[in-house]
Amino acid sequence: MATATTNYDAGNTVSAQGMTGLDPALFNEDQLPTTAQNRTWNWVSIAALWVGMVVCIPTYLLASYLIGLGMSWDQAVMTILLANAIVLIPMVLIGHAGTKYGIPFPVLLRSSFGPTGAKIPAVARGVVACGWFGIQTWVGGSAIYVILNTLTGGALTGGALPVLGISAAEFLCFLAFWALHLYFIKNGTESIRWLETYAAPFLLAMGLALLYWAYSKAGGFGEMLSTPSAFDAGQPKEGQFWSVFWPSLTGMIGFWATLALNIPDFTRHARSQKDQFLGQLVGLPIPMALFAFIASAVTSATVVIYGEAIWDPIALAEKMGRASILIALFALIVATLTTNLAANVVAPAHGFSNLAPSKINLKRGGYITAGIGIAMFPWILVNHIVGWLIAYSALLGPIAGIMLADYYLLRKTKLEVADLFKSNGIYSASNGTNWAGVLALVIGILPNLPGFLAGVGLTSGTSDLFATLYTYAWFVGLFVAGAAYLVLAKVLNR
Repeated sequence: MATATTNYDAGNTVSAQGMTGLDPALFNEDQLPTTAQNRTWNWVSIAALWVGMVVCIPTYLLASYLIGLGMSWDQAVMTILLANAIVLIPMVLIGHAGTKYGIPFPVLLRSSFGPTGAKIPAVARGVVACGWFGIQTWVGGSAIYVILNTLTGGALTGGALPVLGISAAEFLCFLAFWALHLYFIKNGTESIRWLETYAAPFLLAMGLALLYWAYSKAGGFGEMLSTPSAFDAGQPKEGQFWSVFWPSLTGMIGFWATLALNIPDFTRHARSQKDQFLGQLVGLPIPMALFAFIASAVTSATVVIYGEAIWDPIALAEKMGRASILIALFALIVATLTTNLAANVVAPAHGFSNLAPSKINLKRGGYITAGIGIAMFPWILVNHIVGWLIAYSALLGPIAGIMLADYYLLRKTKLEVADLFKSNGIYSASNGTNWAGVLALVIGILPNLPGFLAGVGLTSGTSDLFATLYTYAWFVGLFVAGAAYLVLAKVLNR
């Protein structure tokens, strides 16, 4: 993936910034601090980036999951709003470093993990993103399949291919949408910003148009919005709200916990701290809650219109008229593309580039991401999203805790940028690894490990204590790892 400017020369940039003695094996032109010419993103650009990421099918389905657990629509929307207000805090705090120093996520990790040790959390974040990349690409390919199958009168229907388990037409549509991503990977971060900026108002308009269609077609939003919570007095799950709320909140936080880590990949292009803060404040919590409400209201209306609750927007589009199908699914394709490029390509591209910066630039890292995304068989992975959200929040929470403890409590937001690119600099510790960060990561994961093993079926069960801890996986990991890091940093790095 190319950088935002052309004719970029790494050597000249290093000289211009007064950095000397850098290890050539630890940087390429994509990882060096952004220059003033690269700082072109205002708060509108960042808000548009978030809107482009928020409007996607998995986000649309979040409310359905919560309502399926027994929540009323307003409880589901408020849970999603609260989760995103919480995750906004580390988003803005970690994003501060990107804007202040112009460095991407893997380079910032070197402060707490060392240049070599930083490869561990960077790749861990990258692998999660590869999974999401595959899932989103499968969703977009499914939309293309529905369009073509509708236009051809169902001619694409066919048997499943061996090994893959999907039809040839479905796989080809998946590959077509996958190939579309390669164009933006080739043209870099600035092409993604351009797409997000112009797509955001279109996607908001399409969401509101869908809401209006549902309201007018059903003569209101239907009975679902007046259905009481299953946790109310006299209802089937009376008194059980909090036992459902807390793991649900953790899962909703886990949805964007990935971006909370690598948000510097984007805020390094922000013009100011005000721009990155305001852009994220406007672009994340409110659009997430609005989209959850649209999903709830439209699905409620489908009960009146079609006699059944239809949560899947692709399935809903199939029931609309021919013209409506094309418009709706085009919007779904754009929404999925904007989400995938920003949320699931940039981070792993930087992470894989960080493995060997002198050999893997951002563009090659993007291609590696695309390849792994196919290899993970996303059409199978998509059926296990919710459990996966909690599982990887147990991994990402500790990384966030270590980064926040290091940047704010240990370093007081002061970094020696040049040393982040030196194998023998102040952040290198033992052979390029800061063992305080690595050990703190392990310590932060351990309390959630029994719950994770039980959750994925590798053990028959776990104690009530560990089951409860796993319910709060992201919070537990963040605070335990952060505290452990501060202690270990003082003990090991004297």
